[in-house]
Amino acid sequence: MSVSSKSALLCLITSVVLSGCQSVAEKPSNSDPRGPVAPQSQSSITPDKTVSQSATKAPTQARPVADLWQLTRQNMSLPSHLDQPRVKAQLNWYKKHPDYMGRVVKRATPYYHYILNETLKRGMPAELALLPIVESAFDPFAYSHGRAAGPWQFIPSTGKHFGLTQNWWYDGRRDITRSTDAALDYLQQLNRRFDGDWLLALAAYNAGGGNVSLAIKRNKRKNLATDYWSLKLPKETMAYVPKLLAVSELFRNAGQYGLNLNPLPDQPYFAQVDTGSQIDIAQAASMAGISTKEMYLLNPGFNRWATAPEGPHSLLVPVAKAEQFRSALRELPVESRIKWARYTIKPGDSLISIAKKHNTTVDQIRNSNKLHGNSIRAGKTLLIATASKQSSEYVLSQHQRHADRQKSIARSTNRTEQYHRVKSGESFWSIARKYKVGVRQLARWNSMAPGDPLSVGKRLVIWSQPATPALNSEERQIIRKVGYRVRNGDSLYRIADRFNINVADIQRWNKLDKSVYLQPGQRLTLYVDVTRSP
Repeated sequence: MSVSSKSALLCLITSVVLSGCQSVAEKPSNSDPRGPVAPQSQSSITPDKTVSQSATKAPTQARPVADLWQLTRQNMSLPSHLDQPRVKAQLNWYKKHPDYMGRVVKRATPYYHYILNETLKRGMPAELALLPIVESAFDPFAYSHGRAAGPWQFIPSTGKHFGLTQNWWYDGRRDITRSTDAALDYLQQLNRRFDGDWLLALAAYNAGGGNVSLAIKRNKRKNLATDYWSLKLPKETMAYVPKLLAVSELFRNAGQYGLNLNPLPDQPYFAQVDTGSQIDIAQAASMAGISTKEMYLLNPGFNRWATAPEGPHSLLVPVAKAEQFRSALRELPVESRIKWARYTIKPGDSLISIAKKHNTTVDQIRNSNKLHGNSIRAGKTLLIATASKQSSEYVLSQHQRHADRQKSIARSTNRTEQYHRVKSGESFWSIARKYKVGVRQLARWNSMAPGDPLSVGKRLVIWSQPATPALNSEERQIIRKVGYRVRNGDSLYRIADRFNINVADIQRWNKLDKSVYLQPGQRLTLYVDVTRSP
């Protein structure tokens, strides 16, 4: 056999093998609720579909390689604009922080096949699949001070507009597949609005279409150019598009910038399995043979210890575990997928107090017990859905993430913990002022955003500076501003310990991102009590 014949045969075999791998890729059926364009009912969800099949049915892009990073490079189509100072500045930052991008790539790994394939299936530039790096660093639990949530950072109103359900049990803005589909829908709408200009569409995704349109009108009135680079937009938006272009250049020429990208197979990581009903997350994880943490990472839309009673009734699991999970579900009756407890109503009880005590909702108690109002009678028994494991087992539930945040604050600061019950008429601003803390700080301590509504009776945690006794003239602090150059082996904790100051204060004084490592030679500003420091 000639060399060319051997090569042809090898290509054919490779093509068949890859085709076989792709055939297990499944996508949520069109009957899964995706948004206002194509609303669907849960009852019509087609079971046993893996999430990315549709991306391989009618590919419009050549796929000569089985590496997602190479596939991304081959389908990039946005102009790089490397001559723009704003792009250069962002690229320089990423070049100086290679560890940061390494962590982001690790977080992206389970999700990227779906996101890239859905992007390419729509004929959109591959760079858009990298947008979650700019939005959330591929953290599905990211929550901003502006109330934006999930990998694509939808604010509540935009999320609802695109059909992303948000309730006590579930937040579709964090759902990997649903939020991705909604984000791509939104980006396509913006692209059409701005006559096919992707840079303007991206700016509008960040600042809102109205703000970009106003900026264009202002320039037109002054006979100025109306491309993205010529517009005066909010400060964040002025850096937003350059960030994506810098990230794209980083992935386009990874070796040149010292970014080590291990090959990522062009195969689906997860499959969608129809559960048909509510199910305990820890129980589902055990049935699928994965950890509870991995179940939450694949299904970050679920806030609590179980999936939502009203749906969506489906879970993403690793492809290799899908059939095991389906088989276990077939053998488990619906009534056994949630643990039920009998509760005897006590004098003074209300449905609200009972729901809080059992980490569930009033609606679920009503539905489970066929109640039509709020009236209950002491001595009667209620059937209540409850978690099958201890709360610590549900490692990435909303409650446990908040608890972990408090532990982290306790370890890294000398502040003392206290609580405040919200009273009628109070706001984050009034409470922050009362305790002499920052509004954003107060919201962050409570895993909230400053714009989130506060319900009367809600308990807020407040971390206050310890009271300092009155000092005589000899004991008074002498605070001086000190410039400090970071040394090899330094960390925030080591520097804080050396100068008897707090890590949080160092971060605040120098506007440091806590996820970014210190670099040798980096200069810090410290405010040190020279009577206590070495």
